[in-house]
Amino acid sequence: MELLQTWGFVSCFFLACTEAASMYGEILSPNYPQAYPNNALESWEISVPPGYGIHLYFTHLDIEPSQNCQYDSVKVLIGNHIEGQFCGRKKSRTPGSAVLEEFHVPYNTLTVTFQSDFSNEERFTGFAAYYIAEDVDECTDFVEEACSHYCNNYIGGYYCSCPPEYFLHEDLKTCGVNCTGNVYTDLSGEITSPNYPSLYPENSHCDYRVTLEPGYRVVLTIGKKDFDIEPADSEGNCPDALRFSAGDQQFGPYCGNTFPGPPEIKTRSNILDIFFQTDQSEQGRGWKIRYFGDPMPCKETVIPHSNMEPVRERYVFKDSVKVTCVEGYEIVLSKGSVTSFYSVCQSNGEWSNSDLECVPVNCGEPEHLANGKVTYLSGTEDNTEYQDTISYSCNEKFYTMRGKGLYRCSASGKWVDEDEKTEIPVCVPVCGVPSEPVKGAGRIFGGQPAEKGNFPWQIYFEYPHAGGALISDRWVLTAAHVLDETRCPVIHAGMLRIGANAMEGARPLDVEATIVHPDWLEMANNQPRTNFDNDIALVKLAKPLTMGPTISPICLPGASSDYDLPMGILGYISGWGRTPKTRAAINLRYARIPAVNMDRCRSVRPDPPADSLTYVFTDNMICGGGNGKDSCDGDSGGAFAVKYLHDELHYYVAGLVSWGPKCGTYGLYTKVSNYVDWIANVMSQNETRRMHSCL
Repeated sequence: MELLQTWGFVSCFFLACTEAASMYGEILSPNYPQAYPNNALESWEISVPPGYGIHLYFTHLDIEPSQNCQYDSVKVLIGNHIEGQFCGRKKSRTPGSAVLEEFHVPYNTLTVTFQSDFSNEERFTGFAAYYIAEDVDECTDFVEEACSHYCNNYIGGYYCSCPPEYFLHEDLKTCGVNCTGNVYTDLSGEITSPNYPSLYPENSHCDYRVTLEPGYRVVLTIGKKDFDIEPADSEGNCPDALRFSAGDQQFGPYCGNTFPGPPEIKTRSNILDIFFQTDQSEQGRGWKIRYFGDPMPCKETVIPHSNMEPVRERYVFKDSVKVTCVEGYEIVLSKGSVTSFYSVCQSNGEWSNSDLECVPVNCGEPEHLANGKVTYLSGTEDNTEYQDTISYSCNEKFYTMRGKGLYRCSASGKWVDEDEKTEIPVCVPVCGVPSEPVKGAGRIFGGQPAEKGNFPWQIYFEYPHAGGALISDRWVLTAAHVLDETRCPVIHAGMLRIGANAMEGARPLDVEATIVHPDWLEMANNQPRTNFDNDIALVKLAKPLTMGPTISPICLPGASSDYDLPMGILGYISGWGRTPKTRAAINLRYARIPAVNMDRCRSVRPDPPADSLTYVFTDNMICGGGNGKDSCDGDSGGAFAVKYLHDELHYYVAGLVSWGPKCGTYGLYTKVSNYVDWIANVMSQNETRRMHSCL
């Protein structure tokens, strides 16, 4: 790998690199000031010392122009955010100035990337850019977040300081006072905020603890005149707040000019934690708390839906009882269930084993139905008891149910159908129904843009550039020659428009494995292919897709002769293949073509040098097209979709775009009905088996 070193950064082909920070530097496109090379991709990471910003400016910009700079471009990025992207020939907008574009960035790193495509016909010379480090006044630019009290700026950074009675926190930005760690053990006493009744300090976190001997609970009282804390904001949040914590009990937060809580707070614990937190804005006089210890009682019942023996008017520390669930209730344990247990009143006022619960015998939450839902006909999601009923249903339009939908909670604690079976139904994707019917008929070679939902089974192969047809929620059908270059393609579903801008943020599908037909002829030594017999393959996805308006499968044909296409029958082809004006389509295009006699395809003379080759024609192929309607480079693997003879609603995949002697004439399509048994066997044998060849 060739490295080009400049001040403060390292330039790497196809790889961003970093070096020690510098105060200034220069960035030049490859070969500058000569024409830059084709297929270039370089990245420079600029880094100046911490505490400095970056001034980046361009003095030369001469890059091949294109819409949205999709061919050649130079980009300026801060993290993943694009600050600027340029192409074309630029001139200074200010007379006498050499600066064409410039950026003042208040951060000490940024990245510059340059890319070019396969052609630089006008020999554009690229760009020249320079950067210098410039000081950032943190105390001015970031005054709200720099320091809580005093901010002191210096070249390359800043530091914070505090008034004499304060100390600087570990974050080196905020100041506070020391008001933590106080512990009170007397049976009664008073606790006040710092400086009470004078104003309490800002930016402070105070905590106090009251610890009494076991068997006593802490009780608090706060007089209305003994409380003055900054009031809540317009959203009800307390900027400064007083909180109490006693075991599992939480009180507060409290703020305002008078105490908003009850006149007496009775806890169930002998340990109480007091927390007082203030910000840097308005302060008040603070607070004064009085506390005392109260003997710890226990509740009259241990848990709901139970009886206790012996029965007493009042239960106190160390009392022991037997707890029995009322009829129809049980206590569910990790292993089995019981109906009674023993409990003791503890020093914290809690019954032992009070985490147990008497609940009705129930079936629990029903099993989740993928791509469907459950409706509670009786009972609720959180409470399902014996004889409660539910019904399953699939997401309408895109799925249909296989199995029965009505279930009830049985005496065994399981959900069963009318046949007492526990297996739930399955939601199967509806195939071959576009969410938006196709209108009109154009040429895929030259282009008729498709609308959203016309071809929801269309799969986009980003690499290699091709197509495929979704036939289930986990399987994609494509041409075998598409996988000649790689057996682990990069594919997308639900796409209508492709390209850098359209696909930004679009994540490829996780491909688990690919299976090519065993009779597909492998080529060696980059020989031109003349035999496309058995041009069919399957792609298995790692996870099932969720069906919707833009993603749903196309039906498969049957294996009988009923699926031999009569001459002249019309079907649709779609894809992002080459058009007369572009190397590849940006929008999904389609054409309506007829199936024609194979002699039509044999009669087409390919363009040189392919006209000297002898191509193979077999009964595993369908010839289609004519009148300028045809598939072309980049459409391979896409479906030739035909409606069932006696069904005007559903489409099936009659063929796959395979090859053609010449774009714009006739095309050859793999006859899918000849392979339905192979497809079914591959899918059934590998549906549940994990295949890791692409993961």
